Amino acid sequence: MITLYRPGTGWLHRAPAGPKALGILLVVLAISLLPTSWWTAGIAAAVTVLAYLVSGLGLPELGRQLVLIRWIITITVVGQLLFVDLESALSNTARIVAAILLAALLVLSTRVADLLDAFERALRPLGRFGVDPARIALMLAVAINTIPVLARLAAGVRDAQRARGVRSNPVTFVVPFLVVSLKHADELGDALTARGVR
Repeated sequence: MITLYRPGTGWLHRAPAGPKALGILLVVLAISLLPTSWWTAGIAAAVTVLAYLVSGLGLPELGRQLVLIRWIITITVVGQLLFVDLESALSNTARIVAAILLAALLVLSTRVADLLDAFERALRPLGRFGVDPARIALMLAVAINTIPVLARLAAGVRDAQRARGVRSNPVTFVVPFLVVSLKHADELGDALTARGVR
């Protein structure tokens, strides 16, 4: 599995994985429950900027994450504009982007092993109902890592196309991006199978 963890000494890096994941989940949930309006987009942006500032990772890291998900932002805005007005499209997109960036913040400041341990501890009480906490913890950790990994793969596709002189447009981007995404999914599946996860 690709790890996106960035070593650091800020308070977010030092915070325990479980409470940190719960806190970020609650912030994302609060943002997603806001009504659709212009001010919602502003609140989502302000919360995200503030989170990166106080985390110790800073605005340069926020900028890098935004560049990595630029195609997700573009596709989300365009897709929304096909069905809703501009205000709703931008508000919904801002909330989605905030959720992605906050999830990235969790992954950037927490080792995967720590996340797995925290999820497994939280799910342990469900073991008496036949739930396998280790398997679900692994699934959640993989899911949390997926969006930042896909963003990094998308950036790699763009860089490769630029090096070959291919003009930047969504049509020439989608097929190679799908190919590398599916290849990554296959490799991840093979790695999990090799470790006995079925």
